[in-house]
Amino acid sequence: MRLLCICGSLRATSTNMALLHALRDTAPPGFELAIYDGLGELPIFSPDDEGERTPPQVSRLTEAVANADGLIIACPEYAHGVPGGLKNALDWLVSGEAPIGKPAMLVHASPRSMFARAALREILKTMSLTVFDGAELEVSLIGKKPPDFEPILHDPVIRDMMRASLVEFGRFINR
Repeated sequence: MRLLCICGSLRATSTNMALLHALRDTAPPGFELAIYDGLGELPIFSPDDEGERTPPQVSRLTEAVANADGLIIACPEYAHGVPGGLKNALDWLVSGEAPIGKPAMLVHASPRSMFARAALREILKTMSLTVFDGAELEVSLIGKKPPDFEPILHDPVIRDMMRASLVEFGRFINR
């Protein structure tokens, strides 16, 4: 099971990125999680640059999405919305075939992201992704600094919860 993880934050010490790394490191056998690292390199979306003029950074994203069995998106909330960089990446994908029918799971490093969660679900469904409506993985790292991430993300209960979420998402993908 090849899953592509996308973090909506560009912050160097992102709690959402820390959560994605922990998910990757905790993945059960049979799961391969790759973390997309090009969000900040994508040019601002313009429909004029699609097709023959598609920038190579966009082609790399599209190929990564197309080759994945599913997507895992960790998204912070900025001003009650989806961060611009993530929305920009999704805009680049919206008119192509790569996301159509692709299973997607949302994971969260903050319990305070309800507006972004709702907006992101709507965006993904509009793009014809199949959003996993099972129990969302939420590991609260809000207000924590990087040294504080490790004990939380290595807690056996949290690790079991992460593995269980991946297994459930894998079942959803295989349906």
